[in-house]
Amino acid sequence: MSKQTPFASLAKNIAARRKALSLTQAQLAEAIEVDTETLGRFERGKHLPSLQTLARLGAHLQISASELLDDAPLPTPSDFSQVSAWLLPLNSVDREFMLELIKVQCALLRSRAKGGSRKKQMGRRH
Repeated sequence: MSKQTPFASLAKNIAARRKALSLTQAQLAEAIEVDTETLGRFERGKHLPSLQTLARLGAHLQISASELLDDAPLPTPSDFSQVSAWLLPLNSVDREFMLELIKVQCALLRSRAKGGSRKKQMGRRH
């Protein structure tokens, strides 16, 4: 029987949340300003992050530090959380560009959906 480190819950939760948000170790490491090897140590329970790093982890993983430390199952990230996690590491210019792109694409999809509904309604009238 293997003995778990005191950091087992934190390690498991960092890795699980990172994967749930579709982030690579390199992306998260850059966002929290540590190297990939250090993040790997956090995820394996071999190294404990400082309180400052733990706070950055929580912010970038969109979860509280206490939830990262908790043994309870983590909440599932929403689609909004995933998009936010992808945008967070971008600089402000790139983030604004992506937000505008998302806005334009959503408007296009809404107009197509409305147009499709009108065509169906018009087809029923004839």
